[in-house]
Amino acid sequence: MINKKFLLTIILTAVIIQPVFAQQVTKTGTTAAKFLNVGIGPRANAMGGAYTSVSDDASAMYWNPAGIANIGEVQAVFTYTQMFADINVNYVGVVLPAGEIGNFGFSVTALNVGDMDVTTEYYPEGTGEKFSAGSYAFALTYARYITQDFTVGFNVKYIREDIFNSSAQGIGFDVGTIFKTPFYGLRFASSISNYGSKMQITGQDLLIRHDPDPQREGNNETIDAHYATDEFELPLRLQVGLSREFEILDQHKLTLAVDAIHPNDNDQWVNVGGEISLFNNLLSLRGGYKGLFLEDTQEGLTFGAGIHYDGLGVFRISVDYSYQKFEYLDNIHSFGVMLGF
Repeated sequence: MINKKFLLTIILTAVIIQPVFAQQVTKTGTTAAKFLNVGIGPRANAMGGAYTSVSDDASAMYWNPAGIANIGEVQAVFTYTQMFADINVNYVGVVLPAGEIGNFGFSVTALNVGDMDVTTEYYPEGTGEKFSAGSYAFALTYARYITQDFTVGFNVKYIREDIFNSSAQGIGFDVGTIFKTPFYGLRFASSISNYGSKMQITGQDLLIRHDPDPQREGNNETIDAHYATDEFELPLRLQVGLSREFEILDQHKLTLAVDAIHPNDNDQWVNVGGEISLFNNLLSLRGGYKGLFLEDTQEGLTFGAGIHYDGLGVFRISVDYSYQKFEYLDNIHSFGVMLGF
């Protein structure tokens, strides 16, 4: 049985890797919906994003949907990420166990940049109007155990980006696996995110008045027309991860993890991270590093902490924080609350 499970994991990973590694040219900045690459959850972010094989809570719906198969209670997560330039990302997710059928989840990701002034060449200081921009993803998740050591999970997402009176939308899919190997307690995981349709901006802001034949007099010079924008792929991303837990004395635990990432719009890189859980998971300290072996990366050191408390009767609560260092842009702070009942 172990050999079959291991072989199945290798086959799934090979199927996932093949279309992604077929890319020969780095296409930095050529994909739509880049907000989908903003890491969700302060626990995962504090561990440098090395979370594909660690995923075991409601935030797994972002990192590796197979991870929610490990959840045996109703669980809800709320996170807030404060980024540079007044950009913030909010995430809400709920996981519902359904016994032998598997586990189901629902999540919403929302990026907001706030209101901005409308300016033109004649009114560079503003026309008095305001506009806003935002990006949203609504996901349904399903995961279950295939064997006692092998889980599979899926996401289907509706993705939308808005700016003023124009928008783009698309559908994306995620698939992930987690395999508890028989080798020294190692967990091996793989996930592919954001495989789906291309996105194209449409809307009233692309409406123009056009003269189809400016060399001809007497024709209609104000025909309504629309600019045709290009279509852009979603930020497809493959992650493969390994992790292992170590028992330290009776009530303490150390988790070490490493992830290799290969996107369709950049070179590959490696994330590493660790977590020390103290006093039966009451207090957790985390640290990591993002973007190893990636040239010209902005990201780097990450760290954070969390408190988990079970003494609220039927409720359990975790409160987490993470800090991510950027070289030139403002550093990122992420906060999260997780409830279980």
